[in-house]
Amino acid sequence: MFLLYQVIAAAQNILPADEKILKEKEDSLKTHALKLVQGTSANIRFESDSIFTKIFVRALKTPNSFSYPFDSLETISKIYATDNSFRIFTWQMVVNENLVRQHGAIQMNTKDGSLKLFPLVDKSDVTVKITDTIADNKGWIGAVYYKLIETENNNQHYYTLLGYDENNIRSNRKIIEVLSFTDGFPTFGGRYFSFEQDTVKKPITSRYIMEYKKDAGPRLTFDNDLQMIVFEHLESETGEPKKKWTYIPDGDYEGFKWMNGKWVHQEKLFNQVTAEGKEPVPSPIKDSEGNTIEENLKDNISNQKDPEDTTAKKPPVKPKTAAKPKKKVNQ
Repeated sequence: MFLLYQVIAAAQNILPADEKILKEKEDSLKTHALKLVQGTSANIRFESDSIFTKIFVRALKTPNSFSYPFDSLETISKIYATDNSFRIFTWQMVVNENLVRQHGAIQMNTKDGSLKLFPLVDKSDVTVKITDTIADNKGWIGAVYYKLIETENNNQHYYTLLGYDENNIRSNRKIIEVLSFTDGFPTFGGRYFSFEQDTVKKPITSRYIMEYKKDAGPRLTFDNDLQMIVFEHLESETGEPKKKWTYIPDGDYEGFKWMNGKWVHQEKLFNQVTAEGKEPVPSPIKDSEGNTIEENLKDNISNQKDPEDTTAKKPPVKPKTAAKPKKKVNQ
């Protein structure tokens, strides 16, 4: 609520003439924002993405544009830092069935209302060691972000982002990414993910990536009560741990807790044991006669949202299945 008040209050700084310009540009952006996701061919999606980006940058150059919400751009994720120092836009474009790229930008909240923008360049398909890479905005490991968690250590602010990546034809990924700023410039990644408390010690990593079977849909969220990142544990359903596209939730939960400037892994959060024969399986969207099961369809869609979770305390025995990427991106 406080953040909403800040945004609304700041919006009063936009002059009526500038607000009119922003509304006109937003109307133009809506069509291209839909086409870059829903376009029936790669050429249509590429063209829409190019036009959208050009118009969007011109719109952001309007004085005090940081205060303009762009609410009608439903396929574009818009996440604000809790201290209101910046906002981050992300979206995805399907190049082909085996390659999805994310695009985005960080807009800083400047005192004079001028534009300070860092474009995000997705380099995930050419990065060799994704979990160990530390990069600026031009070496970004792409994701569509749906949650931001702000932490602090030694007077340094850290912004942990939870994101989704429709990786390829066989698997999806969810990513935990730490964003920080040095001398006003963004850095993605760092030695923040520690496994020092695990039974079997593993090296510290720069980000955490969950890769899993296309229709598995494991939960990844931040639990406000526990003050922890909470996610479902994954295992290969075929007993082939090197094949990430075979991973599904097994009913257990694990997490990360912020401790002394690091996210420290917590191996098992709950003592629930999944009964034999109750292992996680996909919830069908169609019945045996080919009719849509409305309740399962709703569950599939809601699984891509980020609930302000008390559900982590009562993990479901049968996790729901993730649907195809939503056409609407919720903050």
